Amino acid sequence: MNCRLKALTAIGLMLTGTAALANDGGKHMPRLLEIGQSTFTGDGGSVVTLVTAIALATFFVSEDLTCIVCGLLVARATIPLLPTLTACLVGIWLGDLLLYAVGTLGKRVFARRPLRWWIRPGAIEAGEQWFARRGSLAVFLGRFVPGARLPTYVAAGVLRMAPGRFATYTALACLVWVPLLFMTSILVGSEALALAQGYGRLARFALIPAVIAAWLVARIVPGLLTWRGRRQLLGAWRRWRRWEFWPPWLFYPPVIGWILLLLIRYRGANVFTAVNPAMPAGGFIAERKSDILAALAAAGATPARFAIIPEAADNERVAGVKNFMEEQRLDFPLVLKPERGQRGQGVEIVRSNTALADYLARVPGELVAQEYVAGHEYGVFYIRHPESGQGRVFSVTEKVFPELTGDGTRTLEELILADPRAVCMASHYLKVNRNRLGTVVPMGESVRLVDIGTHCRGAIFLDGGRLVTPGLLDRLDAIGMAYEGFFFGRYDVRAESPEAFSEGRFTILELNGLTSEATHIYDPRHSLGYAYRILFEQWRLAFEIGAANRARGYPVTGLAGLWRLWRSFRRPPEVA
Repeated sequence: MNCRLKALTAIGLMLTGTAALANDGGKHMPRLLEIGQSTFTGDGGSVVTLVTAIALATFFVSEDLTCIVCGLLVARATIPLLPTLTACLVGIWLGDLLLYAVGTLGKRVFARRPLRWWIRPGAIEAGEQWFARRGSLAVFLGRFVPGARLPTYVAAGVLRMAPGRFATYTALACLVWVPLLFMTSILVGSEALALAQGYGRLARFALIPAVIAAWLVARIVPGLLTWRGRRQLLGAWRRWRRWEFWPPWLFYPPVIGWILLLLIRYRGANVFTAVNPAMPAGGFIAERKSDILAALAAAGATPARFAIIPEAADNERVAGVKNFMEEQRLDFPLVLKPERGQRGQGVEIVRSNTALADYLARVPGELVAQEYVAGHEYGVFYIRHPESGQGRVFSVTEKVFPELTGDGTRTLEELILADPRAVCMASHYLKVNRNRLGTVVPMGESVRLVDIGTHCRGAIFLDGGRLVTPGLLDRLDAIGMAYEGFFFGRYDVRAESPEAFSEGRFTILELNGLTSEATHIYDPRHSLGYAYRILFEQWRLAFEIGAANRARGYPVTGLAGLWRLWRSFRRPPEVA
């Protein structure tokens, strides 16, 4: 086996070794280790092969994963300690130098493929700001702060940091970090492998925790070394403690289970899709925003002025938006959103011609350009039974856009990380405000962190039930009765004041159907049990209304129809 083939074999072993050991119940462990042993200790340049293979793995696989797997192999005495550790150090350090070299090419290259596939927009700018504030220390700490290494090292190249100084500080960082991760993997892996050898079929249960433990060290320990990292870890911990920040896969299973029970109870698959005959599948997915806004206008409502921007060349779409603004005598800011977006995805407020062109270059597909409406924003969930002449306000959500007040000494980034609530959404707030994170906020000056009224994009949702009045309900009933085929959904509106909203004087931004939520549940004062009670009742009413509409002759969308709608829905990118 020549050196090149040995290197490729070794890389394959690193990629598959841990998974194989964890999943074959121990049956193939001896053979796998024999292959590894022969690969690394065969005749002719075995040490060169080992170092080359591991260095390449740090480049093309993962630095941390390579160290973890190497540690497990060293624990089993498959490969020697010193050459392996040296290979990890050299490979990772050379990777750092490569990032620096790429940075010296200039920022423009990162807007081109393939580099733009790996480097998110704004990452280099954020790295430059951090580098400008801390210089050499930023290069050293970049190794230990999650997500900071790549943008900071590239920024060092962009800003032409002295090559010798960069190489020295990155080498020092590697000498601290790599042995720590490496030896942790060896110590944990030794215990796991001993247990795996003793119990055979329990190998998967022994090795998986070992890999997880090493991975946690790689993710958590760097954060503990800096104030910024510690605050981000605290924010992550608080997100798991507060259910309002839970990811959908964790929060929604009980709701899905309840929907399945309702399907059995109402003896009809997808009966809920008849809840709003005016919308495709009741507004389950892929409904067109412009069609709903047009129907609301015909029903006597007051939606924000809008125009459809067809999918076309970027310059044609820019011209279409500008024509809409001229016809309606509008100026910036302007709201842009995908025609078939969900949960605030792809919605952005653009404030200049440059921002407009940038948005259209990033977000493909058919869009809606909409007038920007200032004021207080609310979500109003309205429900009316088909046999009733009056509906009910099921939920009112008061949307608060978080603001931080400067003290004249701390940057915006430091204010975000220091705030007890903002730290829970720090990753999003830092991303949205990446171009001003290094700015010191003057004493007493308030900075708004987000402008989009979506909870998952940083807005704070409060229970606005106190704002429900007969005047508000009368206005909603008038719209609902005139909008034939609408019975169930949430309006997103803006009003000049809470008093104007309660009187029914508001402008409609959107109307969402079946899959909209009574979003007042995300008020931090409400418990998880309360949230489930409200959502269970919401879906019960959706089935009840859907069944009533089915009895009146309205069609139900079958599984094939739902699948076609899902296929037609193109998930828009996040643009914040």
